[in-house]
Amino acid sequence: MSAYWVARAKINDPVQYKKYTDPIAPVIDEYGGRILVRGGRYEVLEGTTKFERHAVIEFPSMEAVLACYNSKEYQAARHFRLGGVGENELVIVEGVTG
Repeated sequence: MSAYWVARAKINDPVQYKKYTDPIAPVIDEYGGRILVRGGRYEVLEGTTKFERHAVIEFPSMEAVLACYNSKEYQAARHFRLGGVGENELVIVEGVTG
């Protein structure tokens, strides 16, 4: 069953934030991830307007998305992001069958 990585981000330093996002693209590919949403036009209907960037990435399974998140490569990029270049919310959710 597919699983989805749903992230919302507030980018504090766009140049430095790209140093977080660029290295994770091959990691996402390695674990079978497919980017469905990255940036783009949006409208907040409910909730905080703090986050201005959104991403939805589809993975083949919950195991695959967790393996990607826990990988050495992603954790290194995450550690860089935690240095203040951006703030994220991240939820991983399984899709529905049928």
